[in-house]
Amino acid sequence: MVKKIFIGVVVLLVIGVGMNAIIDAARRVGVNQGYEPEQPIHYSHKLHAGDHQIPCLYCHFGAEKGRHAGIPPANVCMNCHTWVKRDSPEIKKIKEAIANNKPIEWIKVHYLPDFVYFNHSQHVVVGKVACQECHGPIQAMTRVRQENTLSMGWCIDCHRTKGVLPPEGHVDSSDPDAREKVLNGLDCQKCHY
Repeated sequence: MVKKIFIGVVVLLVIGVGMNAIIDAARRVGVNQGYEPEQPIHYSHKLHAGDHQIPCLYCHFGAEKGRHAGIPPANVCMNCHTWVKRDSPEIKKIKEAIANNKPIEWIKVHYLPDFVYFNHSQHVVVGKVACQECHGPIQAMTRVRQENTLSMGWCIDCHRTKGVLPPEGHVDSSDPDAREKVLNGLDCQKCHY
């Protein structure tokens, strides 16, 4: 009898550990934190955004105007590189792409699931969110990596910290906009469609 109870407890323990592993793995689906692919052209944000302090929005001008920040066209690179380091091997790759009218096949680093709506301009222009808040210390990266999880929980935590959402389980009745914040901030269809 004791042996059967022991075997039953062990089986339940194994099932519990297995279920925990499955649930933990499911929570990480689509999370690419740490992803750092090698790009077709070795471009250093540390050199450009860090050392030379070129503003993010100079190259990623789409972030102010719409949903996507966008990859800058090769001609933006040539605004400077017509004069600076114009004979480097990496700049020659850019010139070749322009001459052949071929886009540079950059590898996307920051992914959100297809069912998530995210608008850069809402965050950059309206929310005054600095690029580094989501992308990490981009100005220190020689190769871009996804610094944060960009998961739903991570986004909601940021919205709570910035006051877009009320603190969890709390609505400030003295705030005249409290009901509106709850309705707008917790409306699933704002981000999911």
